[in-house]
Amino acid sequence: MAQFSVHDAKTNLSELIADALEGADVVIARGSVPVAPRGKRRFGALKGKIAVDARFDEPLPETELGGWNPS
Repeated sequence: MAQFSVHDAKTNLSELIADALEGADVVIARGSVPVAPRGKRRFGALKGKIAVDARFDEPLPETELGGWNPS
């Protein structure tokens, strides 16, 4: 994970955006403190708020699979 100062981030913003789009973790910090620290994940935070349809484990239709398996 790369960490950059606010000044360096402003100077290299286009490159940092390109890196982030490629999947790299980019952290912008003031001093050594990240500007927007990652939130904490809490197990079970969505319990009772979402539901999984009974069809969840069924195979996808052929029309849908075409988009996932380009050949």
